Order: sequence, then C-alpha cells, then structure tokens
Amino acid sequence: MNILEICIWVSSLSFLGYVASYFTSPHMKSEFVRFGLEKFGLLTILLQIAGSVGLLIGLIYNPILVISSLGLALLMLLGFIVRIKIKDSVLASSPALFYMILNAFIFLESVK
Repeated sequence: MNILEICIWVSSLSFLGYVASYFTSPHMKSEFVRFGLEKFGLLTILLQIAGSVGLLIGLIYNPILVISSLGLALLMLLGFIVRIKIKDSVLASSPALFYMILNAFIFLESVK
C-alpha cells in the first residue's frame, strides 16, 4: 500500500466515522446549530458520505477519486472558514484544516 492509498483510507474512514457520530451523538447536531448551519447539517453529512464512498471507489476508478477528493477538500475549506468566522480557536479549527490539506493532497496526486 502506498502513501496515496493510506491517505485515501484515512480520509474515507474518518469521514464515515464523523457521519456515524452525527447520527449517534446529540453533540454533533448541536455543533451545526452553533455554526449557524442547522439547515445544512443533513446536506453536509450526505456530501461527506458521497465523498468518503467516492474515495474508496476512486481506488479503482480514478475519475471518481478526483471528484471526491476535490469535493471533500472544498467542503473542509468551507468548514475551516466557518470555524474562523465564529471565532473558534486554532486547535478547534485544525481538524477541518487537516482534512482540507489531506484531500487536496489526494486530489493533486490523483490528477498527475
């Protein structure tokens, strides 16, 4: 397994874990309220499901990897911007930044 495949698995499983916690933890839904995005919680989760499954499909079919990694990178960019806008700490904002960079790396490697 190469570094790109490891990154794909880490990102995909992390997003699927976040999705699971959205449906099992009241805290996750309350975070969307805190962000002022309660209307977009389910849409965000659906995009994360599509992106994480797309990353795994992308292990076989590269065009899906390109689309999924770019989509997740953009989603995390927006998440990072929201965290800055609501004045979260750098530490609280760092997961969004990390996953934005991780998926940007996957995207850049998949278009080579």
